[in-house]
Amino acid sequence: MRSANVGVGWWLVPKIGEHGVVLGASMGGLLAARVLSDFYETVTVVERDVLPDGAVNRRGVPQGRHVHGLLGRGSQVLAELFPGFLDELVAAGAPVVDYTDLSKAFVSLAGHQLVRSGGFSDIPPLFFPSRPLLESLVRRRVRETANITLLEGYDFVDLTSTTSRDRVTGARIRPRDGDSERMLTSDLVVDATGRGARTPAFLDTLGYGRPSEEQVGVRVVYSSQLLRIAPGTLEERVVIVSAVPGRPTGIALFGHEDNTWMFTLAGIAGREPPSERAEMLAFAEDLAPAHVLAAIRAAEPLTEVCRFRYPESRWRRYDKMRRFPAGLLVLGDAICSFNPIYGQGMTVAALQAQALRQCLHHGANGLARRYFRAAAKPIGVAWRFAVGGDLNLPEVEGPRPKSLRLANRYVDRLQTAAESDLVVAEQFTKVVALVDAPTRLLQPNMMIRVAAANLRRRERRQTTRRQEFSQSPM
Repeated sequence: MRSANVGVGWWLVPKIGEHGVVLGASMGGLLAARVLSDFYETVTVVERDVLPDGAVNRRGVPQGRHVHGLLGRGSQVLAELFPGFLDELVAAGAPVVDYTDLSKAFVSLAGHQLVRSGGFSDIPPLFFPSRPLLESLVRRRVRETANITLLEGYDFVDLTSTTSRDRVTGARIRPRDGDSERMLTSDLVVDATGRGARTPAFLDTLGYGRPSEEQVGVRVVYSSQLLRIAPGTLEERVVIVSAVPGRPTGIALFGHEDNTWMFTLAGIAGREPPSERAEMLAFAEDLAPAHVLAAIRAAEPLTEVCRFRYPESRWRRYDKMRRFPAGLLVLGDAICSFNPIYGQGMTVAALQAQALRQCLHHGANGLARRYFRAAAKPIGVAWRFAVGGDLNLPEVEGPRPKSLRLANRYVDRLQTAAESDLVVAEQFTKVVALVDAPTRLLQPNMMIRVAAANLRRRERRQTTRRQEFSQSPM
């Protein structure tokens, strides 16, 4: 028996339709279903997997066996959609980094180690649940929502439309263990089936054409292993060392629940990390701080080493289409998928769900155009950050217009300042966490601090060189 938990004040929201259908029980799909439950009498989520009850990796989320990030803005949106959710995360054992003690994080981005003393005063905490735990808690909340039904073990076959092809009318689905198709008639279908979504082909068949695409070939490869590290071994709860020009590799070590840690090595632009533990440790020697490497060596492996390949970042520009049928939307990786090393995917999906919620408050008329334009704003911010980071590596192929080169130069100076200036480091972290707009980094007071920090660094280097020269034998 399901409880009647359908969100705070759900009964006060006027319904705009009878039935909403969500294709895919990904994080984006689950959040979309939660949003639709406030505006449609019933919501059906169609998922090809049989979903587990607990925190278990599933076939449809292969990246669940690797490091994941839920950025600050993402956790805020989850708390808005599911009141009390963050308390549930903590109760389930998910570690929290609240930024009041920066020694709890070792973060080196593009060769710049962020300041590790002191703390930030005004930024949402970071939560580090494993992907299976996070999904299981969200899934439980969705199952408890009285007007949402999860249809598990069903393949999505096709979308249906009116004879005039101006509106999508539902979806045809088929049980994975049978041949008989089933028709779901709906007022709205949300495609959250991920990178392989077939909506572009469907639109082309209807005569709308396909959305234009922006792509960057990053060719990322992960090698990951779940470890158990004895409590108290590490002061840090998160370790990140990203790639730098000339060394397109990185390392991440995230603490999870039950004293488990996810250890991930990444290679970019075709650089492949090893998949054997001994070789992984050797690979990490040039990346991890000595005390972190010692903790990894002493850790107990809990799983085999898993591999994950990600060929390219891709943004399908539905927001630029001249025509789009009513009754259909796209969300999550089905719109845009990013290089996973930046940890933006789940947070951007949450922001798309938030954009959908805001658009639905204004009714169904012109929904697609309003939603895709609203969703493009957070997507665009994350895309520019990710693509800028990717193309800062000469090993990644792609055009580098002057605007991008200038932006990357300023980001380099920002990160230099963030090594020592707490104010710059906090503002930079807020922007990376998608809490603040990037324009906050261009305010006069911020630019002055960045310039001053870089000047002090140059002066220190000149002083060091003079001292070395004066001490050298003649």
